[in-house]
Amino acid sequence: MQIFRHIPNQQQQACALAIGNFDGMHLGHQALLKQLTETAKSLGLTSAVMTFEPHPREFFSPETAPARLSSLREKLEHFAEAGVEVAYVCRFNRRLAGLTPQAFMQNILRDALNAQAILVGEDFRFGAMRAGSILDFLEAKFNLISLSQVDLENARVSSTRVRSALASGDLNEARLLLNRPYSISGKVVHGAKLGRQLGFPTANVLMRHERPALTGVYAVNLDGLNAVANLGIRPTIAGISKLKLEVHVLDFNADLYGKHVHVEFLHKIRDEAKFDGLDALKAQIALDVEAARIFFKK
Repeated sequence: MQIFRHIPNQQQQACALAIGNFDGMHLGHQALLKQLTETAKSLGLTSAVMTFEPHPREFFSPETAPARLSSLREKLEHFAEAGVEVAYVCRFNRRLAGLTPQAFMQNILRDALNAQAILVGEDFRFGAMRAGSILDFLEAKFNLISLSQVDLENARVSSTRVRSALASGDLNEARLLLNRPYSISGKVVHGAKLGRQLGFPTANVLMRHERPALTGVYAVNLDGLNAVANLGIRPTIAGISKLKLEVHVLDFNADLYGKHVHVEFLHKIRDEAKFDGLDALKAQIALDVEAARIFFKK
């Protein structure tokens, strides 16, 4: 998949273009990308996606913006898996935010990207003050495919719904909405080595963005390896303000430092808790590891 981190200066090969934030890549997003690849193939066009970095809500109101379900890298991985040929990552800034719907359609979609077909959700809004809608695409004579919402159990599938499921610890609902286990990926970085001192070495997975408050201890899968993970603020040690993901891989002693790993959350073992000293914490970790082993045996 070809990736552009800006809008090209010269017109590109004609494409079918899906536009959106695609946070989480849930069932609704998957349906849109499936329609995109089918449309592109039927019309002889390149399949392309336009997404935004940062998320527009992070740009306008960083203090109240929702936690991300997926990083930019994760989104790009999902695009590639879906068969998308080109991804345009548009820097969301004041210039882009200030474009009128008409300027966005003419200058970017037509002149730069050569979009011959546009695919969006039925509630898609764009342009300055979110003034543009699917009616503007139709008035501008675009070949428009507007997908209706995807429902699951009589309710709309959305990134907000996925966040709510994760916040309540409902991994099963999140898995249904995503059609896969919820996961976090990141680079393994050096930590304080406390887990190693306690006899349970951990891979510290760097998270570049705020994630849903899915705090607790979980049975997880790290790139095909059975593991147990703690996602939280480490209250027994000193407490930290930002969530930290620490993963202990079962029956494994290879070096993971510097590797980019994917951690799938499969089963919640317990809530995060504060213990009376490191001995109590070590004893609980041993119980957590045993609980994870039992889960995987089942």
